[in-house]
Amino acid sequence: MTFDPQDQRRIMGKFATGVTVASTRNGDNTWGMTANAVTSLSLDPPLVLLCVKRDGQSHTQFSESGCFVLNILSAKQQAISDRFAFKGPKDFSDLEFTTAETGAPILADSLAWVDCKIVNTVRAGDHDMFIGEILAGDATEEEPLLYFSGGYSQILKNSE
Repeated sequence: MTFDPQDQRRIMGKFATGVTVASTRNGDNTWGMTANAVTSLSLDPPLVLLCVKRDGQSHTQFSESGCFVLNILSAKQQAISDRFAFKGPKDFSDLEFTTAETGAPILADSLAWVDCKIVNTVRAGDHDMFIGEILAGDATEEEPLLYFSGGYSQILKNSE
């Protein structure tokens, strides 16, 4: 008996996550996708994990470029998350961004970011896990954009 993927989606949707836009540059082409299947993997060496569906448009972009930036979005960036969450071209032309070591776009006003070169790719189910070695990064003190149970959420702080 196989586990129903819709049940998995419903159950795992109860796990609150941060929201990122994983971005890359392949020659003159910039690309981005909204992703929450990311995690810090190792401190020594500094590694992160980005999971990308093998038959999706983004897979080829990340595979060919050999690098990515995880732009960890702030609460003010919901529109950017929405913009990169859907199929189709990923236009950066009106977005403010910089670059660091790999040349992949670092979105302005992100809560945090890490710039990574892909050092390994591991196949798992219908996704590939791109393991990225962190080459540069930074963080701010903004509020995070969160995703929970199929929608955006926020941190409720205790008032003392």
